[in-house]
Formats: sequence, C-alpha cells, structure tokens
Amino acid sequence: MIKLMLVDDHAVLRDGLRNIFEMEDDIKVVGEAISGDDALEKVNKCNPDVVLMDINMPTKNGVEVTGIMKKKHPHIKILVLTMHSHDEYFMAAIREGADGYLLKDAPSDQVVDAIRTVFKGESVIHPSMTKKLLNFHQQQKQEQPSETALTEREKEVLMCLVEGLSNKEIADRLFISDKTVKIHVSKIFKKFDVKSRSQVVIYAVQNKLVPLPPGS
Repeated sequence: MIKLMLVDDHAVLRDGLRNIFEMEDDIKVVGEAISGDDALEKVNKCNPDVVLMDINMPTKNGVEVTGIMKKKHPHIKILVLTMHSHDEYFMAAIREGADGYLLKDAPSDQVVDAIRTVFKGESVIHPSMTKKLLNFHQQQKQEQPSETALTEREKEVLMCLVEGLSNKEIADRLFISDKTVKIHVSKIFKKFDVKSRSQVVIYAVQNKLVPLPPGS
C-alpha cells in the first residue's frame, strides 16, 4: 500500500484527487496539507511514502518545502503536480530533490501511474518539460563529477536524451548506428547509476550537466 500525502491549497483539487485515489487498491491518502508550513508539520505525523506537491502555496512554496522535506526525510518520494511549466520552477524543483514533475493538465491515470513509478524509486517528468532543458546557453560548458565524466560522444548522446529523442533520432542526428547509440546510452546509464531515461534527465539537472537559467 502506497501512503500518499496531498499538499495543495485548493480544497476542490484535493477533494478531486482524493476521490481518484480512493478508487485505487494500492494507494491510500494518509494526510493533506494546505500550505508549506502545514506540510512540514504534518509530514512527521503522516509518514507518507509519496507526497504530491503543489508549487504555489502560502507560507512556503513547493520548491522550498521539497528541499526541506528531502533533507529531513530523504526516503520520502516527492512528485510535483503544478500548473507551472516555467523552466525555472521545473529545474529548481529537480535540484531540490523532487522525484518527478507533472503539470496539472496531465490525465488522472497518468498521475496515478506517476505515483506508483516514483514509489518504486524511478523518476517521472512531464513530456513537455524535457525539451525545455536545452533552451538556455547551449554553448555553456558544465563541469562534471570526475567519477561520472562522459566522453565527448556520450555528452552529445546525453543532450539528445534530454531533448527526448529516440535511439533512431539520435542515430540520425549524430550519423551513427542504432547499435552504437544503444552502447552509448548503456554506458551513460551505468556511469549515472540510473535505469531510465527520465532518471538520466533528473541526474543531469541535479548535477548541472545541462545548462540552467540564471538564478536557478
């Protein structure tokens, strides 16, 4: 059973989400919070597995709460559900440790599946957000941790992964074979110690391997 906590200052939205989750056999809503401070207080009592986090809230916003909550309760998975598609919110949330980022226009079944996905330790990113990561300073060089240093070709493949390209699209862009792409992707997964493409994107953001907007 996945213990879920809802954090949103709109009662109508919380009620709607609760009704959706109550129809699922493996998800139980164990608490609700209406502000940032309220969430930080109640998380200790509710001890959820997953927190569904809004961004715009009284007292503290969802990005701030995510950072604080992750430091105090690193085992809790945080899935941001917001109306904000702005790059700075997305990347700030990921940098603070969010395990996923969805927009509120996502279908309800996608939100339910995302909760299950982050609960398993994987990552979820709204499709429209991944392509935004390369909008800033394409030529900016980023430092990489030495233990995960990528070759120049692997860096090119990583940028393609962040853009959401398929193996075939990467092969066509870089003029290499599908098999070679698979080899490079496998090496990137191994160096980053991840199992999915969305985890690659999150790792790249958290470790500043892709350009970030000023002030993020």
